[in-house]
Amino acid sequence: MVDLVALGRRLQEFRHGRGLTLQQLAEAADVSVSMLSSVERGQKAPTIVVLSRIADGLGVPLAELVARPEDGRLIVRRAADQDGVDEPGGWHRTILTPVVPGVNFEWIRTTLPAGCDAGRFPAYAPGSHEYVVVASGTLRLTAGDRVADLCEGDSAYFAADVGHAYANPGRVPCTYYVAALIMRPRAAQPRG
Repeated sequence: MVDLVALGRRLQEFRHGRGLTLQQLAEAADVSVSMLSSVERGQKAPTIVVLSRIADGLGVPLAELVARPEDGRLIVRRAADQDGVDEPGGWHRTILTPVVPGVNFEWIRTTLPAGCDAGRFPAYAPGSHEYVVVASGTLRLTAGDRVADLCEGDSAYFAADVGHAYANPGRVPCTYYVAALIMRPRAAQPRG
């Protein structure tokens, strides 16, 4: 499990060492100032995607930003430590997996109220993948220009290098799981 206070201290040290304000790093990392501030104070567990963006904004490898546990063979994230997020529109997502340096994988549980549209998500870098499993209700999954309605027990895969969307067209809440392998775009190499 990641020590959020220690992570926040390292993040703040990297930021101060580069002479960046919270606003400047937020812009460079494409992360909100409030998220960045919460992470620095050890109050919020960022997703691997957010950590990756912060590391990119700082210009450091993700592994340098996140301390490795003494024995990385087993990392436990207790239910009480899972980061739940209430999103606009009444939907809720929980990041179930521990943050592991160098591993761009997340397992997320999301619940959409009846009739809720969670909106459209941008394409990730090539090589990104998402697997979706519906636990209850009906999920309308859009990947690029393809649309599939999934019911309880149904699953789907899509290459996540296209825009994608999740919506609940049903009259009851929908709970689904996403297993995501999100690749980071390679940093531009300086031309010499």
